[in-house]
Parts: sequence; structure tokens; C-alpha cells
Amino acid sequence: MTNETIERDRVVEATIDRFDTDGNVVDTVSLDAAVFGVPPNVPLMHQVVTAQLAARRSGTHSTKTRAEVAGGGAKPYRQKGTGRARQGTIRAPQYSGGGVAFGPKPRSYAQRTPRKMVRLALACALSDRLSEGRMRLVDSWRFEVPKTKDAVKVLTALGLGGRVLVVLSPDDMLAERSFSNLANVHLVETSQLSAYEVLASDWVLFATTAVPGGVTVVEGSQRTTLDRSDAVPVEDAVPVEDAVPVEDAVPVEDAVPVEDAVPVEDGRASGAVDDEEGGK
Repeated sequence: MTNETIERDRVVEATIDRFDTDGNVVDTVSLDAAVFGVPPNVPLMHQVVTAQLAARRSGTHSTKTRAEVAGGGAKPYRQKGTGRARQGTIRAPQYSGGGVAFGPKPRSYAQRTPRKMVRLALACALSDRLSEGRMRLVDSWRFEVPKTKDAVKVLTALGLGGRVLVVLSPDDMLAERSFSNLANVHLVETSQLSAYEVLASDWVLFATTAVPGGVTVVEGSQRTTLDRSDAVPVEDAVPVEDAVPVEDAVPVEDAVPVEDAVPVEDGRASGAVDDEEGGK
């Protein structure tokens, strides 16, 4: 076995950042190395893609032979004595309006391709897109109703342009209807994904439920977000002009130590007593 064969069969680890639909990184996940970590095999992908494109041909082309063209049953002129070449019918291929010699007939262009080759070509195509950074993964679709404007916002937030292949699961009905009106977006279910569709697209967009082989979250990769539930509303914030100037602020070294500070309940009580004495 040569070094080239060893390198071709080598499987590498595949990881990718997972985003939300707003374009924020949620975490990093590990993908199935047998699907997304395969070194590209260009001759194999070429053979499989050629077969897939050939299978798409309808093969309904047809021409008529001299036997199928109407007319021409009589000999145009006698066999001898005219000085011209002998002719038996005016529907011969050399005549205008005659039959076509060796013309196309309806046939199938399908090629038999082993399933192992088809699966390996798809894995090579997906691995190539991942290695080039041309793949995006979102945690889930957040479409409340089918809306093309929301689909455009998702693509913009993820930085996707050109021809985008969106891979969906059978349950992603809202996402399917949201993306279906976009001319630069091609939709396909995971079970119908092919090497040609991957290679013909500039970007491949997956949701977590549609990734072949599933995903595994990399430990410690989760991004934390700040809890802003206790934040002061904007309308209740202190205006800038009423804020204490920096030069009037109490220096840190002059601040009262925490252990010497008066408890809040004691402070309120003593203040109340002083006010009562002052009133007397």
C-alpha cells in the first residue's frame, strides 16, 4: 500500500462552531469523522457526480428513420436511362425531409454506481466544504411562522452569500416554507443529499437535527451569556448630567472599610432617633 493510499484512507477529527439564528456562537461540536473527516478523493467524486448528472437526463430525444417518415413509397424515377444516380425513395437520408441516419432514440443514461462509492463521494464533498470553512451549523430554527424576511435575516446573520444549500429534516416545515422563495437557496432533505448538490453550492447550512451522524458537544466549549434580568431599565437610569463628577467622587483609600460600615438596619434606626431628637 502506497503512502498516497494511506493518506486517502486516513480519517481526521471534525469540529465546527454551532451558531444560533442571530449569528452568535453557542458552542463547538464534534461531527462524525466518517462523514466530515474524510480526505477528498477527486477522481471518485468526479465519477459519482458524472453518474448523478447522467441519471437526471430524461433521454426522451427521438428522430425518425427513413422507414418512419411519411411518404416516399414510390420510386422517384426509373432505374436507368436518366443519367442520374439510382434512387428508391425520396425519404432517404440524403434527401431534404428524409429520415435521419443513426439519429438519437429514447434511452436511459443511468449508470450503475456502487452504494459505497456514492456514500464515500458524499463524505468527501462534505469534508471538503468543512475544511474550507464553507459550512455553517445552527442549533435550531426559530421560525414562528413561515416568513421569507426572517430567512433572509438568518442568512445575513450567518454571513452566507452566493448559492446556499440548506439541509433540512422532515420536521422542518416552517424553515422549508421560509427559504423556498429565495432564488439562491436550494433545499434538500438529509436523506436526499448528494455529492453533486454539495459541490455545486458555495455554502452548506445544517440544523442540528439534520446533520448526518449526529453531533457531540465539545466539553468546555459552551459560551456563557450575561443575565440581564436584573438590569436597570433605560428610563430609570440616572441621567449623565446628574451623575457625580469624577473629581468629586470619594477616593478609594478614603472609603469606609466594609467591616467598619454601619449595618443598614442600624443606620436607619439611628437616623430615625437623631431626627426625633432634633425635632424635640
